[in-house]
Amino acid sequence: MRTIRTRLRATAAFALLPLLALTACGSGDTDGTAAVGAQASPAPTDDPVASVRKVDSAAALLPADVRKAGTLRVGSSIGFPPGAYYPGGTDKAPAGQDIDLADAVARVLGVKLERQDASFETILPALGSGKYDFGTGNFGVTSERLKTIDFVTYINDGQGFAVKKGNTALKAKITDLTQLCGLTIGTGAGTTFEATLSAQKGVCAKAGKKPYDVKVYSENAATLTALQQGRIDVIMSTINGLRYQAAQPASQTAFLGEFHRLDVGFAFKKGSPLTKAFQAAVDELIKDGTYARILKKWGTDPSAIDASRINPPEHT
Repeated sequence: MRTIRTRLRATAAFALLPLLALTACGSGDTDGTAAVGAQASPAPTDDPVASVRKVDSAAALLPADVRKAGTLRVGSSIGFPPGAYYPGGTDKAPAGQDIDLADAVARVLGVKLERQDASFETILPALGSGKYDFGTGNFGVTSERLKTIDFVTYINDGQGFAVKKGNTALKAKITDLTQLCGLTIGTGAGTTFEATLSAQKGVCAKAGKKPYDVKVYSENAATLTALQQGRIDVIMSTINGLRYQAAQPASQTAFLGEFHRLDVGFAFKKGSPLTKAFQAAVDELIKDGTYARILKKWGTDPSAIDASRINPPEHT
């Protein structure tokens, strides 16, 4: 079994991949992915979090034991910009929209974060065991997840598709999964993308077409490598992540547009006493303008929300 350090090296590689001519080679799964000959893109220099101060009314909503301890443990999935990535390598601090928003919420609540990096698919199960107090990783709110997870929303992102530039099989926006019939799709393990593709796997047969094939990867770096090497035809991932990636000329990818919008939120074990405090903190950031500055910094303004919600129903 691969170590967390191996996972971190691979996810860090993804942050580099859009910024260089790909010189990586990898196996059919996720091992062996590497990138050489480039430096990571520096994070934007604006620091809207620095001016955030504690708001007593929001902090008062925290449980007494949390206020006394003054710390919260966050399981953090570090994947790719603009959400969370390593602009200076894995030995440096991560950056991204999720990092800034979590840090800003902690400042409003008057607590410090103990950030523990973890692979995306392990965070939600670990919340129930008490390993983390909350999780971040661009977790979309779905009906299935709401059975075991509480969410406090902070952005509206969702599902989209991207292809390698010059792709001739797919040129238009994906509005129906039958457009993918006969193709191979790469996506992340434990994601809403994997769930959507699995749930709809019969659509091609119903349409009298060859089924699509799904390849699942534990690291985003491996997914992009597979696309560049022609082992998959299309990537299904986050709208903001794919849009950001396509804006980097060296990535040689084309964004095919939005497929399904989802609210995204901080994740908690079911029944967590932290949700009301986090909702109040996000709303404070929206009210004082910090929230808008963070989204502008990372180029995700179109995904802004007007107010945070606890456990909203999944978009249909």
